[in-house]
Amino acid sequence: MRELAPCADALYAQLQAPEHWVPYADTRSTLARLTDAGIALGVVSDVGWDLRATFAHHGLDRHFSSWVHSYTHETEKPDPALFAHACRELEVAPAETLMVGDHPAKDGGAAGAGLRAYVLPAGAAPGARRGLDAVLRLAGAAGVGRAPSAPRVEYDR
Repeated sequence: MRELAPCADALYAQLQAPEHWVPYADTRSTLARLTDAGIALGVVSDVGWDLRATFAHHGLDRHFSSWVHSYTHETEKPDPALFAHACRELEVAPAETLMVGDHPAKDGGAAGAGLRAYVLPAGAAPGARRGLDAVLRLAGAAGVGRAPSAPRVEYDR
């Protein structure tokens, strides 16, 4: 890995570039259904930069009203404090909140804060469907015209 050291800054800049992130095929429709159902959505992230530009680049930022980036809280996931902070910002009780994540160990902090947690199945390629229909069922937004029982937190890296 030492041979990659001279490229580290360029690689990190590429990783941060919004155009290099590809949402899963079912992201847009899932977020729209959750938003239409009146479910409050937030992001809890442990990447080292603000993800709002990436979400905006893909037209997804309008769905979220809370952005909790661990680097601004001097801690990182799985610290339950991050998830509790998101709940406070969304004005929802942790017990009425669903955290959707992609890493069992890191996202397990949500359960420590009293949230329900759903870890997405691994292995979906960028641009493919990720199985987010399960999120709609868990959040009570799967039925047409069916109102959710409570607001939820949506997590994305």
